Amino acid sequence: MDRRCFLLTALAGVVVGPRSAQAQRAASTAHVGFLSPSSLSDQRTQRYFDSFREGLRELGYVKGQNIAIEARWAAGNYDRLPSAAAELVRLKMMVIVTYGGAATEAARQATRTIPTVMAVVQEAVSTGLVSSLARPGGNITGMSSMSPELVDKQLQLIKEILPKASRVALLGNPAQPGHAPQVRHAQETARALDVGLYVLEARDPRDIDKAFAVMTTERANAVIVLPDSMLLDNRTRLASLTIQSHLPMLSAMGNHAEAGGLMAYGPSVSDTFRRAATYVDKILKGSKPGDLPIEQPTKFELIVNLKTAKALGLTIPPSLLLRADQVIE
Repeated sequence: MDRRCFLLTALAGVVVGPRSAQAQRAASTAHVGFLSPSSLSDQRTQRYFDSFREGLRELGYVKGQNIAIEARWAAGNYDRLPSAAAELVRLKMMVIVTYGGAATEAARQATRTIPTVMAVVQEAVSTGLVSSLARPGGNITGMSSMSPELVDKQLQLIKEILPKASRVALLGNPAQPGHAPQVRHAQETARALDVGLYVLEARDPRDIDKAFAVMTTERANAVIVLPDSMLLDNRTRLASLTIQSHLPMLSAMGNHAEAGGLMAYGPSVSDTFRRAATYVDKILKGSKPGDLPIEQPTKFELIVNLKTAKALGLTIPPSLLLRADQVIE
């Protein structure tokens, strides 16, 4: 992937008028960086980015007047994040907003001075990104999702659909900073539910087919996919394999259910990005990131794909469908 694979999105328009007016407007423009391991070509990722920009507009930040965003997209290649983060630092952003733990870690390595607002990060404290939720310290603050607790809920949902399920596969990317604590928590919950948990790793798309071969050999009853950009970018392949292997798939990301996974339960990522805009606003107005408490998600979504349930020969309990925020038919 060459440098052109990074898509640049700038909210700044063409400034017109006298040279002095141009200089005055440039001086008052907030330059914000946006770093994501995903691809802007993905429709749902585009919606997340739009939610962030909408949050900024609600706070009075207008394209071409007082805000400009430099966005960098790694298109699922984590190795590109460090250079992208370094580029945003060279461009002297006032704030850098990051999507996910890998992007936040890349920004942390690139700068310890430019304020960084993280969004959709798993286990920000245990991975060392911040000192604590109440007082993060340093230059990083923002949103931290509750992924370990989400795995608890996903295992419970599997037992609700498949009461006799005794073997569940857990698929994740160890390159994701929040991977290890999520696995540990899932193992504890699986033991409490008397479920055998098979932890499988996929660092790149080639590992996905290998992981499903193991799931088939181990006769898993279902698979939980942990949050990860590479796995998200390959969600169509994952959904196809779950149908072929007759394995119900659950995830924290709605994209997986829309692509053909059975269910998704997790925080509303769009809402999280909209709330991340409030951190940017506070920092631009003088707040220190280390003094701004880390927020947890407040809005969660349950998505059920009935088409996939039918393909798998599963009946979804009516009580679960009533709880769903979205049912795909």
